[in-house]
Amino acid sequence: MEFLIAPIIVALLASLLALIISIVDKHVNNYGDVEININKGKKVINTKGGDKLLTTLSSEGIFIPSACGGRGSCGSCKCEVSTDIGPILPTERPYLSPEEMNKNTRLACQIKVKKNLDMYIPEELFNAKEFSGIVEEINDLTYDIKEVIVSIGDESIDFVSGRYIQLVVPPYGKIKEYTQRAYSISSKPSEKNKVAMLIRLIPDGIATTWVHNYMKVGEKLKLIGPFGEFQKSDCNSTMVCIAGGSGMAPFKSMFHDMLEKGEIDREVWYFFGARTIKDLFLLKEFQEIEKKWPNFHFIPALSNCSPDDDWDGEKGLITDVLDKYLKTEIDSSKHREGFLCGSPGMIGACNNILNHNGIRDIFYDNFS
Repeated sequence: MEFLIAPIIVALLASLLALIISIVDKHVNNYGDVEININKGKKVINTKGGDKLLTTLSSEGIFIPSACGGRGSCGSCKCEVSTDIGPILPTERPYLSPEEMNKNTRLACQIKVKKNLDMYIPEELFNAKEFSGIVEEINDLTYDIKEVIVSIGDESIDFVSGRYIQLVVPPYGKIKEYTQRAYSISSKPSEKNKVAMLIRLIPDGIATTWVHNYMKVGEKLKLIGPFGEFQKSDCNSTMVCIAGGSGMAPFKSMFHDMLEKGEIDREVWYFFGARTIKDLFLLKEFQEIEKKWPNFHFIPALSNCSPDDDWDGEKGLITDVLDKYLKTEIDSSKHREGFLCGSPGMIGACNNILNHNGIRDIFYDNFS
């Protein structure tokens, strides 16, 4: 047992030091009353100093997107702070471009509020809210993708199709803290009192493990949002859309919204890439859209199709299928726009194909 004495002493000393630092920070570093002026007086918060800016804002009902829940690992909670609050921290630098640093962009989760602040956030963030919901449905779409439908009761959510929401994951198992993760909204904007998401199981993923293995119908949870900038443009350009896996979510919302609003004169080509037949889902739903929308073209493709599979659709990498259709089927005399949703690798590869075929206006929803 003697070999355990030293580690135990070190652990006790470290805990004691952390406790002392916490007490000193709370009682000695009394920052007093501070004022946070947002967007030149659009919102003024009077509060006590000492907490992180992200936490302080959320406690006042201003929600800045943070996919990692304030751990400084996603770089989402960017805001411009015009007040001098000291140099950019090493924990912020990996997430900020030189242009953003010159514009005084900071990560709200890394800044502690110590004095009066003047800051700017995008106007749409004033519409982000925290919703109390109840899990209404959990549907298995594939072996690793579930559709989760959350009722928000009498509350109403306003969003543009393509946006995402943050799911607040409660402690479970060995996970002792609340966690937040971002998921695209797959329901359409006209469904004001519910939010649907498509959630793919990620090995050892905190949020996806909870959804796939612990979440139950009837369970209460929190959602924060909506957030994001991904959306269709208002012009009549041909839309070339590409997704894989749960990247289906924003397009599901977008196409049903367009169909509901009668925007069926617009030409849409929707490419969905999967490895095998068991990775495909919602085929009938999009084939039904094709029947109602003559200018809508749905092209699912399998990259690892078995000879034994009953599949007469496109085969090969989605980039190869996309390239073939751009060269042979999609009218290049009309203006075309690209819309991508998926992993950074998929987006990068498809972005190259679109560029190579003369498409420069490209919008994407990145899973990073």
